[in-house]
Amino acid sequence: MSTDRINGSLYTKIENQIATVEFGHPASNSFVSELLERLANEFHKLSEDKVVSIIILKSEGDRAFCAGASFDELVAISNQQEGKAFFSGFANVINAMRTCSKPIIGRVQGKAVGGGVGLASACDYVYAAEAASIKLSEISIGIAPLVIAPAVERKIGKAALAELSFAPSEWKNAYWAKEKGLFSKVFASISDLDKELEFHAQKLASNNTEALSVMKRVLWEGTEHWDKLLLERAEQSGKLALSPNTKKALEKFKK
Repeated sequence: MSTDRINGSLYTKIENQIATVEFGHPASNSFVSELLERLANEFHKLSEDKVVSIIILKSEGDRAFCAGASFDELVAISNQQEGKAFFSGFANVINAMRTCSKPIIGRVQGKAVGGGVGLASACDYVYAAEAASIKLSEISIGIAPLVIAPAVERKIGKAALAELSFAPSEWKNAYWAKEKGLFSKVFASISDLDKELEFHAQKLASNNTEALSVMKRVLWEGTEHWDKLLLERAEQSGKLALSPNTKKALEKFKK
């Protein structure tokens, strides 16, 4: 277990062939760069772990699932190198989830914004609570959801991605997300979600690990170019973050 209030926390528990990865941060479970790096490394490690059949990705608490990347780090970007490095954080996590040999089940108990929607999209199966509304707010602060767009589009399609991206202040509820294909199942309460998730995970983990891995690989066919694509998108995002309009919007948002 690794915990730090500034850098967030990351904890993995392995039991009955199921690895449960839990991340947390005091700022609505948002991600500082260091936490993103640790999460990407954790997926690479679990991908090679022969004891593990499936992975559950969850966040701390019963409120927000993930508020995306750290706003403080975004505001602090001062050059293109810093910008690319900042946006590469989610690029590396999504690629680690994509290439991970184990199916990843997402547990989305609350709201997801920006990169949080990207995380849910990179999961192979998602359990969500009714409180799990989603929003892509990037355009409202002068940037765009470029890095996560391929993962989100793969799940919900281009039209729904446009609907989210061009209404950056509008929340879409969990049933909208399920209808579009982002969420697999939606539950009235977190307790109902957890009960069903535990049952499903145990049942799934009891199956042939090789079959699970091969099926995951099939589902991600056609994304092999993402290693390059997502880093190119990170560079584009970094440039946007430095524009005068974005800096002005970020200062206004910060106040």
